[in-house]
Formats: sequence, C-alpha cells, structure tokens
Amino acid sequence: MAITTHETDTDIQDRAILVSLVTDEIKRTGLDPEYSLQELVQLAETAGVEVLDVLRQNKETPDSRWFIGKGKVEEVRMAAEALGANTAIFDQELSGAQVRNLEEALDLKIIDRTQLILDIFAGRAKTREGIIQVELAQLSYLLPRLSGHGKNLSRLGGGIGTRGPGESKLETDRRHIRDRIGELKRQLDEVVKTRTLHRERRRKSGAVQVALVGYTNAGKSTLLKQLTDADVYIENQLFATLDPTSRAFELPGGKEVVLTDTVGFIQNLPHEVVAAFRATLEEVNEASLVLHVVDASSPNREEQMEVVQRILGELGAAGKPQIVLFNKIDICSPEQREMLPSGPGYLKISAFSPDDLARVAEAVQDELSGETLTFRIPGNRGDLSSLLYRVGDVLDQTFDGSDILYHVRLNKDDYEKWGYQLAEYVDESAEQPAEES
Repeated sequence: MAITTHETDTDIQDRAILVSLVTDEIKRTGLDPEYSLQELVQLAETAGVEVLDVLRQNKETPDSRWFIGKGKVEEVRMAAEALGANTAIFDQELSGAQVRNLEEALDLKIIDRTQLILDIFAGRAKTREGIIQVELAQLSYLLPRLSGHGKNLSRLGGGIGTRGPGESKLETDRRHIRDRIGELKRQLDEVVKTRTLHRERRRKSGAVQVALVGYTNAGKSTLLKQLTDADVYIENQLFATLDPTSRAFELPGGKEVVLTDTVGFIQNLPHEVVAAFRATLEEVNEASLVLHVVDASSPNREEQMEVVQRILGELGAAGKPQIVLFNKIDICSPEQREMLPSGPGYLKISAFSPDDLARVAEAVQDELSGETLTFRIPGNRGDLSSLLYRVGDVLDQTFDGSDILYHVRLNKDDYEKWGYQLAEYVDESAEQPAEES
C-alpha cells in the first residue's frame, strides 16, 4: 500500500532519490555499501516509496553541514527537479542540523535510514507492546534532532518519517517529548512485568522455549506457520512480522515446546530499535535452543548471517545452542546449494516441504535431548513423577517395591532448572535402557 503525504488537497506519493555516502570509516568496517544501498531500495519500496534514482559519493569523512559534499547537494537538487522527486532518503544517519540544511538547500523532505526503518515498524506494530516500543524508539530518535526537522514536522499527516507519534506530539517542545518518553517507559515497564510473569509461569510449568531468529524476510514466520499451524501474517516484505508470536510445537516424541518468532534483524539496525525492543528480543535469552533461519537463496547470505550473530552477541545470546536452517532451498540454484555448509548443526530445507519440516522437528528433539538418567521416585511422590514427564522424555518406567524407576532423557537446561528437586532421586546403580536408534 503506497504511503502518501498530505501536502495539498491531493495525495502525493513519496517519490524519492536515494543517497549513500561511503566514508573511509565505512570501508574499514568491511560492510558492503552497495549491499546496504540495495537494502535501502527494498526498505523504501516496503514503505510504499517510488524510487526514482540512486546517487553515491565517496568521501573521507561526512561534511558537518551537508553530510554529503556541497557539489553532491547540487547534483541531488538537479536530479530531484528533473525527475519530480519530493523526498531524499539517506542510507546513513543524519544529525538535526544536517537535516535542516539539506531541507533548505533541496526543498525536499529529508529522511535517513533509521527514520525509514522506524516508519516501517510503525506501520507493522499491532499489539500494545509493539506500538509503545515503536513510539518510544521514534521519540528517542527525534529528541536530539528536534531543531532539525522543521519542514518534516510541518508536513505531518502521512508519508514516510511521519507515521506513528503524530503531529500533536512531535510539534511540542523537548519537555513535553521527554514527558511522553517517560510515560511510554512506564507503560513499557508494565508490559515487561507481564512478560516476565509469563516467562516465570513457563519456567514453573517446565515449558522449553525455542526461538526463531534470522535476517528480515528469511522465512521465520512461514516456518512458524508450517510447524505449528499458527495464524501469522506472512508477506514477502522486510519486517513483515514485528510483534513476537509464540506457539506450542509438538516434537516427534510427543513433548511440546514453545516456539517463538522474533522481529527480523537487519544491517545497521538502529540502536533506538534495539533498546526499545530489548524486552522482546530477550525472549531469545530464555530459549534453550535457537533456530537461525537463513535465506539460502540470497546472494548476501554470509553477510546476513554475520549480522544475526553480531546482534545475538549484543543480546548476550551468542553462546546459545543453535541450529542453522538454510531455508528457501527450493528456489536455490545447484551452485548455491553446493556452496552451503553441511554437517552437524546445519539443515537445508524448504518451509513448504513436509519431509523437511519433519527433519527440523527431529533435529530440535535431538538437540534438546541430553543425558539419560534413572530416577528412583517413591510411589507417594506423584508430584515428582509429574515433573519428570513435564521436563524430560520418559523412555521407560518399572516398579521396584514401593518405588518407581523412571529412565528419563533430560537436556542440560532442564536439569539445571529442575535438578535441585530431583538430584537426590538419581539412581546411578540402575541399568540404563538401550537408546532408541
């Protein structure tokens, strides 16, 4: 759906020129500026913007006044006039002063990559938590730049960079915006408390959590739907899913785990987004296993995987057990398939293949299955018997006088959570049953 800007009585679609500045610092980071620019095109199209042209400039450092060089500003102005553009979108983050100077020089709406991502998030958020998080991220981004968004503020009512908080909030002074940020943080704290209670309830029930993570548009939501019959929004767009979704996922042995979809990652994910969505993203830290979904057909597959691993590290989840699922194998060329890593911890799948879905379920069960132990439980301790069935895979049970011997497979996380209740009942002298092949 196209985004429109209400500048006159007639709705005018955002028609944009995209601008990228490649500095020496960007070159040192090893990030591919061309890939980032391709992604900016996708982001703009996801926001309903018509992309008219793409301009690049190589420069040692950003210009403090214009961000790009003065000559390049003139080139953008001439291109905008010739093509009929009404917006310029920059692939890097701009300061408030740079936005103001560029607006005056170009007479265009000026948007940067962060603002564009936040705008897409504003259109995707559906739950109360998601809406609060997006508005908090937008206002946190806006506050230090307030003096630089003169024309953008006067053009509110629609269009990229203006969706979400709205005119009544953005045109107030810094004090009112700070007050609003404080109120949003209080509301978010309440939501976080509720989420924490849900986590505690899951822990107490022995529920095992598995998190789906991956680059945006890798196919996480499709996989969740196929594995659990979840009713989730699926679209071939960046950030089609914003609000996390958790569903029960039954493993081949009959045990249920909680499978949680998370917001997709992206290169240069704005720190305002990471900060605002930390409570949601920290679902990954609660997981016993991470399923890293990768778009195997993407020519930028390796860079996308690196971004995901870096963000997992920032969240403190880098050491989590992980299975890499190379998704969309059905649309890969033979050469692409051959380049994919193989071996333990890697699966090549299509989310639409029942056989591949069965392999994913088996792999999750195998990864979650750990050491097999025998517990000698007194016959009058039904609470402990129930606990074993909830947190482990009971392979066998036999009666020995007034006791029941349970042969149970427990993963490391489960044993760390529940071992204090069960440790004294481990019977190391009991004969272990043969493992199933």
